[in-house]
Amino acid sequence: MDIEQTLETLKRQESALIFSHFDADLAWQIGARIRELAVSRRQIVAIEIGLTGQDLFYYAMPGTAPDHKEWLRRKRNTVSRYHKSSYRVGLELGRQQTTLTEKTGLSLCDYATHGGCVPIVLKGAADGCNIVVGTIAVSGLPERADHELAIEAISAVIGVDYQSIALAQ
Repeated sequence: MDIEQTLETLKRQESALIFSHFDADLAWQIGARIRELAVSRRQIVAIEIGLTGQDLFYYAMPGTAPDHKEWLRRKRNTVSRYHKSSYRVGLELGRQQTTLTEKTGLSLCDYATHGGCVPIVLKGAADGCNIVVGTIAVSGLPERADHELAIEAISAVIGVDYQSIALAQ
């Protein structure tokens, strides 16, 4: 799959995974599903889910390091700023042959354009505008795998056919 096809799939994922509501119970279900998938695959990850300004779920599997929490924070900052997945931001910058620091001056100490964090988007009200209210982040695997683990778990919890939006192997 080339970069253009990957970017189109990432946009489809973001369009398909719109929430009608989001609360602590839903965060717990998604976080538990990410953990369950990781355990079943013998993967070691850290997971963070939160609304803007409010942590709802955090879990660091045995074998993770404190640095995983920093990766989660930096990926979250990127998604919170750009309202699209951290993987998409990184690929778009790569397509432009630049980096976040070169393009915007943002510090890599605070932002990461590696895959693994996706926006929590609520379906808009009467005006039809959707709104980003938080993030779901995974760290510990290669960036594409971090991203897809989050997408697969979200899809399972909200009833979206994951295979129809999965990145090609």
